[in-house]
Amino acid sequence: MPYLFEDFALDGDRRELRRGNELVPIEPQVFDLLQYLIGNRERVVSKDDLVDAVWQGRIVSDATLASRVNAARSALRDNGEQQRLVRTFPRRGFRFVGTVREEAGAEAIAPIEQAKPGLGIPARPSIAVLPFVNLSGDAD
Repeated sequence: MPYLFEDFALDGDRRELRRGNELVPIEPQVFDLLQYLIGNRERVVSKDDLVDAVWQGRIVSDATLASRVNAARSALRDNGEQQRLVRTFPRRGFRFVGTVREEAGAEAIAPIEQAKPGLGIPARPSIAVLPFVNLSGDAD
């Protein structure tokens, strides 16, 4: 289900973050972190909850977690000073504080223009025999 906030759309089915019609490049862990924060926006999410959800309980340093939160903020054009969308609650965790609308279907997000089909592989193999000119001077 796509989440719409400000001029962003986060689509979990497509694993895409869009700003308007532009696709925002985002790493998979950053996407998962953002999706978890938005999905749990009614509460402060602890660091332990994030580690369990995004890293499946693996040991993660505070520096790694901080860098992923900063990357999420950067993708959203937010920062640690403004905390317009992702707010830090010292010694407690993080919370997504933006106003979110949930859309029932993926049609709410403009689809990516489908690539035009290229040359397909033929059903039967074929071989081409072409004439050539021997430039080596060797008859064979």
